[in-house]
Amino acid sequence: MATKMKKQYADFLEFVKTKHAGQPEFYQAVEEVVTTLIPCLEKNPIYLKEKILERIVEPDRVYIFRVPWQDDKGEYHVQRGYRVEFNNAIGPYKGGLRFHHTVNLSVLKFLGFEQIFKNSLTTLPMGGGKGGSDFDPRGKSDAEVMRFCQSFMNELHRWIGADIDVPAGDIGVGGREIGYMFGQFKKLTRSFEGVLTGKGLNWGGSLIRPEATGYGVVYFAEEMLKTKGTDFKGKTVAVSGFGNVAWGAVAKVNHLGGKVVTISGPDGFIYDKDGIKDKKWEYMLELRKSGKDIVEPYARKFKAEFHKGKRPWCVKADVCLPCATQNELGLADAKDIVKNKAMVVCEGANMPCTPEAIETIMAGKVLYAPGKASNAGGVACSGLEMSQNSMRLGWKAEEVDTRLHDIMKNIHKACLETAKKYGEPGNYMMGANIAGFEKVAKAMIDQGLV
Repeated sequence: MATKMKKQYADFLEFVKTKHAGQPEFYQAVEEVVTTLIPCLEKNPIYLKEKILERIVEPDRVYIFRVPWQDDKGEYHVQRGYRVEFNNAIGPYKGGLRFHHTVNLSVLKFLGFEQIFKNSLTTLPMGGGKGGSDFDPRGKSDAEVMRFCQSFMNELHRWIGADIDVPAGDIGVGGREIGYMFGQFKKLTRSFEGVLTGKGLNWGGSLIRPEATGYGVVYFAEEMLKTKGTDFKGKTVAVSGFGNVAWGAVAKVNHLGGKVVTISGPDGFIYDKDGIKDKKWEYMLELRKSGKDIVEPYARKFKAEFHKGKRPWCVKADVCLPCATQNELGLADAKDIVKNKAMVVCEGANMPCTPEAIETIMAGKVLYAPGKASNAGGVACSGLEMSQNSMRLGWKAEEVDTRLHDIMKNIHKACLETAKKYGEPGNYMMGANIAGFEKVAKAMIDQGLV
């Protein structure tokens, strides 16, 4: 790449860092995408002429609002609510709501930005968005969660709709929270529509939605293994997290003949040499429902090893599936993965690997898949739920799973073909970013400067 081109992109990234100061997660996401887009931008100068980069890193709009609520003791609390509507060039804004004490504008902008490309890769008509609050439902009663969700929706309902913006769940937002928010939306708007996904099965939800992200990660990893002439049978798998994504991933790995030996939480990780399956897999749901956000009870119940305050990437595994949260897998972890000769690192969470970790993994000849491609199964299934809502019908689990599997195989194919087209065969990160970007960029050009 010419020196002039290098400076051009460096200047753009410096502009983003200055304009969006104090938002490290958002800048990290933008830097990763922009640096991998350079071959595409050089070959297609129309994207530079149309200022697509400048336009795509700026959200269409950001809503920030106060969310007052009352606890069971009568005490008042005030949280901050957000909705970032990033880009709707290819469809209604689509992206989850996260309720967690770490939620801030930087985190939601990074998630919304990633969502643009992730949704594009599914080939379904969905734009990118994200939202949430610094409210943490852990340890709260059902009544307290209900009051918060209703207060949150009192504001959010003004900007969402089945053909405008369709939120879903994320960390801290499961079926309970979606139900409370949908009930309030319906009361305020007098409208029963597919405005939220992750709904209950008896009022518009889709089968296998809770498992979909985890299933999709494993389907993607399976396609990666196929490029090496193998599959999950007999493979040892390390998984982080123990929420819906990890739960779905563990189930599907077992189904495909692999053995999951780790799960993790903020307190540390579990190593179970006999494999996490059957009743052990079911116990993951009990851990999640406990609201304590710890995995140590698993070790006591099943006599497994518990490694306090540590991450599972030191365990020798053929496949690593980081399914917890952003930046959970750092440089030291990546060195362990390379040393242990893992075959695949496939992201289940959003941006769980740091830039240094990604560089080390790829340099170590370990196949690496970014979350915007490999964890797209969740939003893909949400898109399928939207389709079912529009048609006023529900599909059987087998049909949803088949469609999900096909989507993940097609995303994998698009990543590989695009990476090869731009001179980086096997580079899933470049392939995912360019494939996702091009569809959105072309739509933005077609629709004019809006």
